[in-house]
Amino acid sequence: MKKLLIIVMSFFALVSCKDMQKENQELTVQTAAIDSMKMAMEKQRIIDSVKMAESSKKEVVVVNNTSPQSNTSTAPRKKMSGAAKGALIGAGVGAVTGAIVSDKKAEGAIIGGVAGAGVGAGTGAIIDENKKK
Repeated sequence: MKKLLIIVMSFFALVSCKDMQKENQELTVQTAAIDSMKMAMEKQRIIDSVKMAESSKKEVVVVNNTSPQSNTSTAPRKKMSGAAKGALIGAGVGAVTGAIVSDKKAEGAIIGGVAGAGVGAGTGAIIDENKKK
């Protein structure tokens, strides 16, 4: 029985083996065909872009405005409120603390982040009110 099993397994091993050299040649031919198609597509893309650039040539007029009242300055950026800063800081600290303290790290981080954001936003709003006075 063992001999029969060995013979059958050997037969299947021989039958299942393929000619790797032939497969490599086919793969090389396919790769070469794909590379040549990519090259042709790239050449066509370049030709199309050059044609488009030539067809869309327009005369460009440059105006040099040197008036002393030129408005080139940008508007100053609006500062973040204390409540927003507090919410961000509180969310970060709360998430880290929640992840460290809780057995379920993700759940603790989410709960801690939400709680920390709420407390931080409240604290930041109180600080803003005190600064206005």
